[in-house]
Amino acid sequence: MRDPKIVMTLMVRDEADIVAAMIEHHLAQGVDLVIVTDNGSVDGTREILEDYAGTGRLEVHDYLAHDKNQTAVVSGMASRAATVHGATWVLNADADEFFLARTPGLTLKDAFTGIPTGIGSFHAPVVNMTGEPARRGAAFGRLVWRDEREESTLMETVALHAHPSADAVHVGKADVTVQQGNHGVDIPSMGAPDDRFAIEVLHFPWRTYEQYSTKIVNTGRSYDANPTLNPSPRHHGMRDYRFWKAGVLEPLYLVRHPAAEPGDGFTKDERVLASLRGLLDGGTALRPERLAPLLEATWDGYSDDERTRAAELARIVIPLEIEHIEASTRWRDLYRGEAAVRRRAEQERDAAVAERDRLARNPEARVRRAAGRLVRGVRQRLGALLG
Repeated sequence: MRDPKIVMTLMVRDEADIVAAMIEHHLAQGVDLVIVTDNGSVDGTREILEDYAGTGRLEVHDYLAHDKNQTAVVSGMASRAATVHGATWVLNADADEFFLARTPGLTLKDAFTGIPTGIGSFHAPVVNMTGEPARRGAAFGRLVWRDEREESTLMETVALHAHPSADAVHVGKADVTVQQGNHGVDIPSMGAPDDRFAIEVLHFPWRTYEQYSTKIVNTGRSYDANPTLNPSPRHHGMRDYRFWKAGVLEPLYLVRHPAAEPGDGFTKDERVLASLRGLLDGGTALRPERLAPLLEATWDGYSDDERTRAAELARIVIPLEIEHIEASTRWRDLYRGEAAVRRRAEQERDAAVAERDRLARNPEARVRRAAGRLVRGVRQRLGALLG
């Protein structure tokens, strides 16, 4: 395909520590336009978005209700990408996600040139990036390790149920529906890209404790404000919201970061850092004054003693969380079983009432039904006598 048009959507709230880097990265990679909905940010994110809107490469909208209505908002942006901007491909992203071609040397534009639109949609795997923890400060110089630990060990060690779910990428379509979390769409997938053009996402969820605790509180309170949403007991945001309310989120933040020299399960990956530095050094950053502070080499870190105490506390908290999840899951399964029994009983009752009313309106049918029961009863008794 020659020069596909790539449009990215982004719903964002209070991500001033990363959003400029995210926008610069994707526009440099060949994304033609970013459509952003700001969800009532108060940390300067909205002002950063206005700066980039001035370049003509970003379109900004507002959604002020903090009700976690992501499906409707993102689906609306994805539809607009197709109907207003003629998108060939749409990437629905979060502010902490950086899409990349897996083949070295290829940009996103290069990769999508080799992906046929006939596949409709496909999933791009997401990898968490981690490194040295910090209370506040720049993140990209620290978070250069891909977390590829065995998934079955995550819950017992760092209170994570699993690695991130893949993100759905799709062709432009007017009436598309994007699932909560951007992990699925209603456009069927007819295959996956050739390995030469594969896409992956590097995810930076735990940049600093200051940033992460704000995000968790925002997430938890948004779900609290929308009773129509029912996150599972395993929902990562609500799990960490429980940790925050219990006063133990910071130790759990700390144990999710490896030691200075990570062991098995971590692979170094500095592509995002190198890309962002290249934009500054090469003078191609659209808003260098926004990007430069995010690449500083200073941050407020933690001592070895603090990390040791965090690990000790995590060894107490995590078994309690596992017990909570198992109890919640058992209660949910029991409730669903009882609800299913109630629904069946209600359906049988409604059917009996409907049949009674039908027979009341048609006495002849009632007689025929009684006669039928009598005949069946005689046949059963004769069968028993003759059998």
